Amino acid sequence: MTGILSYLKPNASLIAATVLLASITTASFAQRNETKANDSNTPLHLLQPDYPVPYGIVKKENIVADLTRIYEYLNKVTPAAFVDSKTGKQVTDLTKIDQNTALQKGDYRIVSYEWGVTYGAMLLASKATGDPKFKEYSDSRLKFIAESVPFFKKTSLEHADWATAGPLRGLVDPHALDDCGAMCAAMIRATRAGTTGNFRPLIDSHIDYILNKEHKLKDGTLARMRPQPNTIWLDDLFMAVPALAQMGKLTGEKKYYDEAVKQVLQISDRMFNKSKAVYMHGWVEGMTEHPQFHWARANGWGILTKVELLDVLPENHPGRPKILALLKEHVRGLASYQSGSGFWHQLLDRNDSYLETSATAIYAYSIAKAINNGWIDGLTYAPMTLLAWNAVSTKINKEGQVEGTCVGTGMGFDPAFYYHRPISPFAAHGYGPVIMAGSEIISLLNNKSFEINDSSVQLLQKK
Repeated sequence: MTGILSYLKPNASLIAATVLLASITTASFAQRNETKANDSNTPLHLLQPDYPVPYGIVKKENIVADLTRIYEYLNKVTPAAFVDSKTGKQVTDLTKIDQNTALQKGDYRIVSYEWGVTYGAMLLASKATGDPKFKEYSDSRLKFIAESVPFFKKTSLEHADWATAGPLRGLVDPHALDDCGAMCAAMIRATRAGTTGNFRPLIDSHIDYILNKEHKLKDGTLARMRPQPNTIWLDDLFMAVPALAQMGKLTGEKKYYDEAVKQVLQISDRMFNKSKAVYMHGWVEGMTEHPQFHWARANGWGILTKVELLDVLPENHPGRPKILALLKEHVRGLASYQSGSGFWHQLLDRNDSYLETSATAIYAYSIAKAINNGWIDGLTYAPMTLLAWNAVSTKINKEGQVEGTCVGTGMGFDPAFYYHRPISPFAAHGYGPVIMAGSEIISLLNNKSFEINDSSVQLLQKK
């Protein structure tokens, strides 16, 4: 698809580009290998199908190669350094920061929630591959951030009119779940993985924000004041719950698990469409009818939240059966919407919306993890999970960039808003999910055996 975009004029409408991509994508998945052979002279069931993405059993060495390519790209384009924004010179003595001090620019912001996901993903990749370089990527940047925060916190208090609050302002003084939730979860995971660094002040500050400062409805459900007052965003499950769950694991305190379970259940009660078994993107207090746009990546945050919670939630926690039941229903719903290419659509139940990479990667990770943990039936869902990874792998270009990812997206109440969101290899949302997916698929291949049976991928059962 990158090639298609290159033919568009620089000033062409992004909407026109997306429509073109969607139409070409749909056409490319039509069956084309019609044969003139007949059933009396040819075993037609053995003819090679015209698959739009690779089909078959995934090879671990190919996944490792994909993850390595992504790592090499990200390691090159995400520097951990401060510079003087006027001179471009590096600032190494943080006692001398001023209003011109900024993070050295790379392709991505290393303190964003998307990069919180990526740091956690790199930890998983190290565990799955046995290669320490992935963990070192997260360790070095998280330690750089944690060691820098005190200097910027002190300076921002002393000079409230300076822009020096800018480089790390979301971590120093969060004003939204996006500022701190995913980064907090990554820091707790790193701490549990043995990373040395003084992460606890940030962790405590961020957990306090989630519990006590983020806007909530009267019943305590997380909400925002945009685009309408008292709006629940499905995205916010992920922006809060994994951090709370990880805090429960770190401290052993039940109150964090209780709050995590409460948020999942209360948001799901309002937003999970039981007939479709997927979530709407937004719910607005005071609306008599709620917008039913089943945005793919938000559903990704929803399922990812449940598997991350179940991963650490004690077996005897009273909320565990309900979370597990929700996960099973959500997997069932998502499975019904997977396209024949292995991808899922930008709007899950609208097949004329484009196929999207980040959501497909999140589903591949979450379903693989659920199979690996015995939460869902691998015989049913493992083949579609391999298909999803095969699809995602086609979006990792030779430079290690992830293509086909929807850019950051607010909440809309009309279909055009979702249909025509641009895609970009610089949409940071794609990298963590793809690394997570590849890592968990490696674990799936280690845990399970597969075969090609009558031309289809099947989980090999023990006899």
